[in-house]
This record gives sequence, structure tokens and C-alpha cells, in this order.
Amino acid sequence: MTFQKLVIGASMAIGVSAIATVPAQAGTLTGATIGGTAASDYLVYDVQGNSTISVDKTSANVQKVLDGNAANPTGNVELRASSEAAGFDFNKNTTLTGQIGGQSITLSSLTATDWFSTGSGLSTSYGANNFANTWFNQFAKAAGLTANSIPLAYNMFLSIKGFERSSDPNISYVNQDDSTGDIKIGLAGHFDLKAYYANTPQFSSLASLVKNGFQASEVVKVTYNDKTDFLYSFSATATNLKEVTDGSSHSGNYEVSIKGVVPPAAVPEPSVMLGLLGVAGIFATQRKLKKASI
Repeated sequence: MTFQKLVIGASMAIGVSAIATVPAQAGTLTGATIGGTAASDYLVYDVQGNSTISVDKTSANVQKVLDGNAANPTGNVELRASSEAAGFDFNKNTTLTGQIGGQSITLSSLTATDWFSTGSGLSTSYGANNFANTWFNQFAKAAGLTANSIPLAYNMFLSIKGFERSSDPNISYVNQDDSTGDIKIGLAGHFDLKAYYANTPQFSSLASLVKNGFQASEVVKVTYNDKTDFLYSFSATATNLKEVTDGSSHSGNYEVSIKGVVPPAAVPEPSVMLGLLGVAGIFATQRKLKKASI
């Protein structure tokens, strides 16, 4: 009987321990597809050593490079990749759609309408009531611009097509915490944006206005659970990666997030269920033995 009690106690401990040590699950984007009105205008970057390199635009590669996280961002998918090209059509978009936690999610590049809509039309003027002005005022604050210099900086940013170049997000991962429902999205960008501005002729005049170490992500439009958000960040962590051709892109990871729907509870792993059945079987056997000995 003493031995039986020891076996039962050990089995219960193992069963409880198995339940307690089942790791918290983190869902990732599945079924990734590219679409939008400019569905072919995207690039896929994978990792080779400490560099990101452009690879074939296949469905398999799109899915592969989205499997990173904040601690280990990998490659990325750049939406609306031609935003820096002459003749860029700012009225079209490129989207990345998939499933996460049983829900559909769409990430998109931005269009002129997204930036400059006022509700009654489009306005590119400084001070207009639209997303462009809301975002740029936050951009200016993060860059350390003085109040007097903001209108000048806005018009400069507009003229050098800064809004277009902030509309082509590089999506490096889309993950969900299965316990809280929080969805986190990684945006690959420049870890030091001032340095990039200083080395880019059309942005060099803006570089003199922003503070050292200035950071800013591109903007991604996210539609999830019948709600649309514009997400961006002014704080990056180093990825220890650099795009192979320019030596500076993808060096910073900007993580943004939205509140998601908590996924249905996961079914316990088979090993845990077998452990519990084993414990239940021991108790059942013990009861039969007691009855037989009466």
C-alpha cells in the first residue's frame, strides 16, 4: 500500500507538472497572400548571415520570412516597393493578407487618400485636418523640431515625396499572444534615420533639422475585426541586420501592436492527456482492489 501511494503521488505530480509546463502558445500569420490594386509591387527579403537579400517573390518565401519576432527579426516583405521610383502612382496599394488566431488580417501600404483625406476631399496643406498632419506633428516632435520649423519641415517633406516613401512598410513578422490576444507586427526600417537622411541627396536638407539618432518607422494600414488602424513607431531596437545593397536598411525593428481577439483555448497535448488518464486509471484500480478486499 505504501508503494501504491508513492506511485499515485508521483503520477499525480507528473500529470500536474505536465499541465503546468505546457508552454504559452504564440500564433503566427498563416496563409499569407499578396493583393491590392498594385499586387505585383512588392519585394521579399530573406536573411543571409547578417544581411538581408532580395529573393524570389514566391508564396513560400513570403510565408517563410514572416516567422521572426522582436528578439529575432528575420527577413521581410516590402509592400508597394516602387514608392521611390519616378512616376509612382500614389493612388494604388499593395496588401498582405492572412489568418491569425482564426481571424483574417490585412496589412497594406498607404495611398494619397489615406494620408490627405479631410472628409470632404483631399488636402496636402499644412494644418489640414487629416492623417498626414496628425502623423507629421508626432514625427516632428520625435525628431526634435522646434514649433516654428514644423510648417517649413512639413512642406519640405511633402516636396521631396516623404509621404510616399513612408507608405511602403517592410513587414517582418505578425505574431499573436494566445493568452491576451495582442497582435504584434514588426516593421523593418533604419535604426538611425538621421544618418540615412544625411546620406540621401533629396533628404539631406531635412537631416540638418532632425536630432541625432532620430528613429521613425514607415506606416502600415491594418484592417482586423472590421476595424482599420494606421500603425507606426518612433522607437527601434537593433536587428544586427543590414540590407546588402545599401548597408543600412532593415537595421532597426519597429514593433507596433493592436488588441486582437483571444483565440479559442488550445487542446492539451496528447502526452498530458495520457498522463491524466494514467492517474485516473490508478485511482480506479485502487478502488476496485479495496472493494475486492472487503
